[in-house]
Amino acid sequence: MSYWQTEQSDGVVIAKYHNPPMNYFCAEGTQELWKLIEDWRDPAIRAVVLTGAMEGKFITHYSVEELVDLAKDREAMRQAGTSLTAAYHAMLKNLSELPKAIIVAMNGDTMGGGFELSLSCDLRIGQKGDYRYGFPEVKLGILPGGSGTQRLSRLIGIGRALEFVIRSRVVPPDEALHFGLVHEVADDALARATEIAREIANFPPIAVARAKHSVYAGNDTHLAAGLDIESSAFLETMLSDDGLLAMQTYIDLPYEKRRDWLDSPTNPGYTGK
Repeated sequence: MSYWQTEQSDGVVIAKYHNPPMNYFCAEGTQELWKLIEDWRDPAIRAVVLTGAMEGKFITHYSVEELVDLAKDREAMRQAGTSLTAAYHAMLKNLSELPKAIIVAMNGDTMGGGFELSLSCDLRIGQKGDYRYGFPEVKLGILPGGSGTQRLSRLIGIGRALEFVIRSRVVPPDEALHFGLVHEVADDALARATEIAREIANFPPIAVARAKHSVYAGNDTHLAAGLDIESSAFLETMLSDDGLLAMQTYIDLPYEKRRDWLDSPTNPGYTGK
């Protein structure tokens, strides 16, 4: 069975997760995603959109049935140790470190492992409706073990993240927007995510890649080290042909047209793609 349905056009990949009836994440689905992530390193791919193939569900959460089967075999769990979560962490790290925009259209329930996957993406677009986003794990006697406790605290702060996790909070999209869990809430999350992906796919790719790296790598260290990371990334963009071409395109415009160029969601006149 294929869990991910993918399509590609104009440098943008759309990957839809499909696992009826509940669209639970599962071991085979994560393994398939791991292989896709390697495929997405192709420079021809400028942006990736993840979403759910089932109405009302992105990835509802990780299969509790699978977790119960694992938990029942105590000796196997002890032998496996932390390798189970380490592999999942590595998969999400590979996704988040792709040098291109990764956008998730949370077009339905997105909890547990599905929410951890969303937190590993660069931009999160929620969808209006009676859906829930968050971490219900503590209510089930476990905790978000696929990077959830760490990614959420870095996103919204340790105090708010602790409250979300230990209360097993799941919230509707508008409340998720209020707390900063998503960047936008749209009537059609996939359409909006695809629109943003196509916008970014039109930008100089080295600038996108190095800007993303600078933000993430700098956030994991102190200010002085972060500034060094930023300086190195800036130098790379200044030495790129795309950077020179895009800047030249801008200064070739009359002064009165430059703000409109910057305000445009695309790069009119830029032909570096």
